[in-house]
Amino acid sequence: MKKTAPQQNQNKVLAFVYFALRFSVAGVLIAQVFNRDFESVFLCVLTLLLFLLPSFFERRLHIDVPDTLEIIILLFIYAAEILGEIRAYYIAFPYWDTMLHTLNGFLCAAVGFSLVDILNRNTKLSTFSLSPAYMALVAFCFSMTVGVLWEFFECAMDQFFLLDMQKDTIVTAISSVKLDPTGGNVPTKLREIADVIIVHADGSQEALGLGGYLDIGLLDTMKDLVVNFIGAIVFSIIGYFYIKQRGKGRFARRFIPRVMEPQGKK
Repeated sequence: MKKTAPQQNQNKVLAFVYFALRFSVAGVLIAQVFNRDFESVFLCVLTLLLFLLPSFFERRLHIDVPDTLEIIILLFIYAAEILGEIRAYYIAFPYWDTMLHTLNGFLCAAVGFSLVDILNRNTKLSTFSLSPAYMALVAFCFSMTVGVLWEFFECAMDQFFLLDMQKDTIVTAISSVKLDPTGGNVPTKLREIADVIIVHADGSQEALGLGGYLDIGLLDTMKDLVVNFIGAIVFSIIGYFYIKQRGKGRFARRFIPRVMEPQGKK
């Protein structure tokens, strides 16, 4: 099947992005070797391996990953591992993590939608046709499931390896039944919390100067799930109209993988 001019241009853009990102990661890897930061070296190697996943799935599963989707996946991996972790963008830019989780919800919904769409269009595997609304719902549920599993992973890393993947939040007021002076089940409010004081084993005290209470990951987790929800909803709506119009939407087609056509078949 002969490629059109726009397709050829997209392939050139993909090749450029792939080369530029690999070159950048290789440079960071060499720098971290000289800095003896072997944790960052591992992240660089992991990033290079993750870059191979789209082409790996294309070859093994005979699925055509659209160039636009592949570019976004590559940029997502680079933004999360190299910029986020090694360059500390998660700390430098407060909304960096939020942006990535929103994009993750969108991408996972696209992947979930494509899996159902491929099965739905394969007459050998499916004896009935799924409605656009049902396919959009499956894509949404797939995306949210992946988001929840990732939060499980972050929590496990924090609990067992103390990595602080679920970033803490400073709050100035809490309400808890643990503060009920009667020992009952009445939520008791504690307002205008100014600081956290640590009492060490030897009895000495240390004020952290945080300006509030240190919430250990709960609010960050809920925020991540909310923005994942938003990303999943956005693509589910796009996917619904894509199926409703039976593949006529050019925008949605840029994000939905398809089964490769046999060579020689148009």
